[in-house]
Amino acid sequence: MSNKKTILFITPYPKGKAPSQRFRFEQYLDLLVLDFHIKEQSFWDNKSWDNLYKSTNLIFKVFTFFLAFFKRFMLLFSVPKFDYVFIHREATPVGPPFVEFIIAKVLRKKIIYDFDDAIWIHNVSDKNKAVKYLKSNWKVKYICKWSYKVVCGNQFLAEYAAKYNSNVVVIPTTIDLNYHKTKPNTNPKITIGWTGTHSTLKHLDLIISTLEKLEEKHDFDFVIISDKKPAYKLKSLKFIKWNKETEIEDLNKIDIGIMPLYDSDWEKGKCGFKGLQYMSLGVPTIMSPVGVNAEIIEHEKNGYLANSDKDWIVFLEALMSDEVLRSRIGQLGKETIEKLYSVKANESKYLALFD
Repeated sequence: MSNKKTILFITPYPKGKAPSQRFRFEQYLDLLVLDFHIKEQSFWDNKSWDNLYKSTNLIFKVFTFFLAFFKRFMLLFSVPKFDYVFIHREATPVGPPFVEFIIAKVLRKKIIYDFDDAIWIHNVSDKNKAVKYLKSNWKVKYICKWSYKVVCGNQFLAEYAAKYNSNVVVIPTTIDLNYHKTKPNTNPKITIGWTGTHSTLKHLDLIISTLEKLEEKHDFDFVIISDKKPAYKLKSLKFIKWNKETEIEDLNKIDIGIMPLYDSDWEKGKCGFKGLQYMSLGVPTIMSPVGVNAEIIEHEKNGYLANSDKDWIVFLEALMSDEVLRSRIGQLGKETIEKLYSVKANESKYLALFD
């Protein structure tokens, strides 16, 4: 009989569907299965996840919601056979932390609690405003208290968790460089690019006027890679529907990557993932100096930090006009990812969670 220890992964989303799971822990699963038996269960299945952010199918949403809760309850009966329970973000999307309480206090299991956003702050999509006060964001502090270890994506999140747990580990959102492979960009026009989900499109409002000014002087493409087409009226705008199968190919169409952010506590909880993706492909990157972005970017060395509209214009024009500069900044950015933010650089930290 195998002496391998066992890990139960309790997740919100189906495997391979959400960036927070794919780049927080899913890319370490092949490593973990060498030493552990692993079981995964998501709250939403593939069909319910695909319909979650649509305005229609209310009856289907309600049915799948209660079915998912039932599955979570039934899962508790199998928890005793596991050595560790890894919980990403929360066991249930609304309501009190009854699942976490039973696992930690009744079943006495070691919870490894992982989050990569400031999830103690209210933040819901327009499509699901009705659940705002059902989400019970207050439960985050209690899950931190009950956990064996808490894993956070940056220091801002870790400082919050440390108020409730003395065993907090910072592991950044990481990039698998075997997956993120650079390919030549054959587009004759300079391409500025942004990628993200519909929930983060609002950050582009910060830079639209800048892009309009650039359009008056330069001929370029502005590519948005997302799950939802934006309503911006830019003549440079090119929309690419996000597709997991082509995401790296699409990112390689970008010459300059941008990550504007509002300066709020929610944004300070972000882990810089957009910038990390650009940099991993050798794409020179400009980011707002909010939260961990100011740690990832060493200004004017491996990227740029833009504080104002003027900064955005100056840095974008500098990169647009100088291929050698783009290459140098892009290469230094890629080296930063290899050294600090790659899967390989963080494997030992991840294995150490289950000691």
